[in-house]
Amino acid sequence: MGLVSYGEWLEQPEFREPPLSLEGVADHWNHREDTDYYSQPGALFCLMTAAQQQALFENTARSVAGAPRGIQIRHIGNCLKADPGYGEGVAKALGISLSDIV
Repeated sequence: MGLVSYGEWLEQPEFREPPLSLEGVADHWNHREDTDYYSQPGALFCLMTAAQQQALFENTARSVAGAPRGIQIRHIGNCLKADPGYGEGVAKALGISLSDIV
């Protein structure tokens, strides 16, 4: 069991989490302790080599190429908040000028 020849994982029920016994009302748990959504991806970006960063720019551009321009611009804005170089690289890969980012 485990890894098959196509690199896909098979389900392994023997390793699933055991059922959780609850009493009373269960509600949603918000795992966010703050509103900092950008420092962690920015730190990861800074750990990447230039080649890894370029691959990230190109992969991101391919992933959002079919999205409406407004969505692309919003994503670039989020990348800029994580790290200016990240946002600039994604914008360049998409062919969008940073002056178009509001």
